[in-house]
Amino acid sequence: MEKQKKEHILSLLVNNKPDVLARVAGTLGGRGYNIETLCVDATMDPGVSKIILSVIQDQATITKIEKQLIRLIDVHSVSDLSKMETVMREMMLVRMKLTDKNKADIALIIDTFRGRVVTMNGDHCVIEITSTKEDIDRAIESLKPLGIDDMARTGIVALERMK
Repeated sequence: MEKQKKEHILSLLVNNKPDVLARVAGTLGGRGYNIETLCVDATMDPGVSKIILSVIQDQATITKIEKQLIRLIDVHSVSDLSKMETVMREMMLVRMKLTDKNKADIALIIDTFRGRVVTMNGDHCVIEITSTKEDIDRAIESLKPLGIDDMARTGIVALERMK
């Protein structure tokens, strides 16, 4: 029987100091696990950072990964947010070349995905869309035929929803 792999979102609280992220990434990469998305920033306590990363693995492997990560000296906690009621978002910036033919379609897509134009300059604009991973994927597919010039996408940011 094949083990079912799915995306797991892991939240780590770590010491905010050099090489901690490298050791976390090395722990996963050194064992052949790919990090799909990654987002890191200091918390309200500047001495502690939060790492949100996603990996696609089966539950048994996720349990092993959690045990390997918690053993690292600078890791305070590891939580699998996939098991909890969680709010998750991603953000992307997309630069589009504007033409008379695509302006109306771009405006419709911005409206559909509740995006906004961050900057418009002559024949280019930069669009920001913040939503679920699935909506971001759909927005990209909708914008591709209109000529994406360049794009940047964050990893997943997530917080456990309190009851």
